[in-house]
Amino acid sequence: GHPDHVLSEIVKLRASRLNNCRYCIDMHTAAAQEGGVGDDRIAATADWADSPLFDERERTALALTDLLTVTEDLSRAEDSGAAAAWDEAALHFPDDELTQLVLTIAGINTWNRVMIAEEVSEAG
Repeated sequence: GHPDHVLSEIVKLRASRLNNCRYCIDMHTAAAQEGGVGDDRIAATADWADSPLFDERERTALALTDLLTVTEDLSRAEDSGAAAAWDEAALHFPDDELTQLVLTIAGINTWNRVMIAEEVSEAG
């Protein structure tokens, strides 16, 4: 199973913000809008942890996005926050959906880096 389209766009937008990929932020903002995500929720992806606009499943996916994007947290095996994020994700997403979510997060991180590299090379 695939996480739904809206969740996928929210996750891609969050990772793109963390990686500061302008092109990807614009692209996934537009895709989220087309998917029916309101501007308030789009804006809230910048600071989702303090926002009431995301449900538990979305918050779980966003926490996992942060963990897998800002990887210095992930590389510390003793980090209790990392284990908690995984445990929470396992509660909200069946195995196949969790795998898909991880691949979605990994994929957008790759695209963010490709697009940033392209912007840098064109500016050079």
